[in-house]
Amino acid sequence: MGLSITVLGCSGSYSGPGLACTGYLVESGTTRVWLDAGPGTLANLQRHRQLTEIDAIVVTHEHPDHWLDLAMAYIACHYFLDRAPMPVYGTAGTRALAQALAGAHDLAPTIDWHVISDGDSATVGDQQWRFSQTDHPVETLAPRVDCGGRSFAFSADTGDGWSFASLGEGIDLALCEATYLHEDLVEPSPHLSALQAGTMAAEAGVERLLLTHLAPGSDAAAFGREATEAFGAPVDLVEVDRSYEV
Repeated sequence: MGLSITVLGCSGSYSGPGLACTGYLVESGTTRVWLDAGPGTLANLQRHRQLTEIDAIVVTHEHPDHWLDLAMAYIACHYFLDRAPMPVYGTAGTRALAQALAGAHDLAPTIDWHVISDGDSATVGDQQWRFSQTDHPVETLAPRVDCGGRSFAFSADTGDGWSFASLGEGIDLALCEATYLHEDLVEPSPHLSALQAGTMAAEAGVERLLLTHLAPGSDAAAFGREATEAFGAPVDLVEVDRSYEV
């Protein structure tokens, strides 16, 4: 099995009807990582893998649409599931919020938290992860994953002061947020337009681009057209439960 990405949720900033917020399952030959744990993604995860099969969780930042189901995962692992401590990679700010939700209970040993910051790297099974801080109001870390000669990168949330180029060359598949059409963007913005996402990915030499994080009710076709024109090649919008080979 090569490197693949399965969409658990892709609704931007808040959940649309029947949709979950941000979350992805990153799978390779021996390793399964849950990337971002937005509200609703735990339920969707279990259509593909059980928590007992997950090797680690990576959380890009502390905004609630990207991590709140981590609290549910803690409850499941602490009270119901027979598994070793769950490794979690996330910022110090996200850890503090997660600990606050846990109340009197310490996250450890159920959650084995690894604080990450700009420039850090981590090895999870056969996957090599590295992180770059994006242009967002809170510390936000975009990851790159390399495995078996293939590479995947995720923008997390960012304004246009960051680029996939920060994660190096040779990105085979990039997943980028696009919260606005460019005509609706009010700058400075903590999020990208579809035009900015396509332009940034093209300038970084990305091979293939997917869009995510559209606000509920967005005109998906318009986002696709805008990003495709800027990127210079077809750009797809991700769909929940769909898997993408890197």
